[in-house]
Amino acid sequence: MSKLEKILKEPIRSARSVGGGCIANAQKLETISGKEYFLKSYSETGSDILRNEANGLKELAKADSIRVPEVIFHDDDILLLEFIRTGSRRTDFSEIFGRQFADMHRFTADRFGFFENNFIGATPQINAHLSDNWAEFYWEHRLLYQFKLAEHNGYVNESFRNSFTSLESRIPKLLDGTEEPPSLLHGDLWSGNYMVDDQGNPVLIDPAVYYGHREADLGMTRLFGGFDNHFYAAYNELFPLPAGWESRIDLYKLYHVLNHLNLFGTSYYSHAVSIVKSYI
Repeated sequence: MSKLEKILKEPIRSARSVGGGCIANAQKLETISGKEYFLKSYSETGSDILRNEANGLKELAKADSIRVPEVIFHDDDILLLEFIRTGSRRTDFSEIFGRQFADMHRFTADRFGFFENNFIGATPQINAHLSDNWAEFYWEHRLLYQFKLAEHNGYVNESFRNSFTSLESRIPKLLDGTEEPPSLLHGDLWSGNYMVDDQGNPVLIDPAVYYGHREADLGMTRLFGGFDNHFYAAYNELFPLPAGWESRIDLYKLYHVLNHLNLFGTSYYSHAVSIVKSYI
């Protein structure tokens, strides 16, 4: 028997490629008894990305708020998940999603960060320097980390560097009054990182989990769209956000815009610069 068949304890009848994103290879497996599984593999050797994803999914499941695929098995080479059949959204999908997402954010930890570093896309995400101060954590391990990477990649000129340096002194004031316990975050929630199951309910996939300020999760939802006003209204009804949260959305988008600059190049440069200048 193959390694997978030994894990599943029965022969595999079929394996076919399915969409798995730009990083991993993905297949739908069906066993001889008719059970279905989702298999991800990653071509880069020595990467923790599959283990990190498994740990992130397990952490999200602890909140018992939004459905996530069950982790069946993982090691350095493969991640085997429950296969979730897709369907059409319920008419109240956005309201359900907003309430469930708010409920997930009620699951908290003592400090900002996570027990391990992981990835945001293909970029390392620094979590393991746990902190009691969100403003410091967000500056040091989110914005400054990405900015230094952008410098290394040759995307930073003197003007951008000066503007970004000016932002550092503004961060404490910009985030003053928003202090909350660290919330469980998906970390990378956009329309491509959730699915709709066959009952019409939301399912979270491909997380970049850590414990942070919940406004950071909402910032990513606003970067590419895909979340309507009903989603945010339902969220706020269940777990009201601190006053002025919408004025901070771009500040939380900035982490992801810088990451996209580092991953995909200069098409994201002007967006990053404009966000920085809007806050200084």
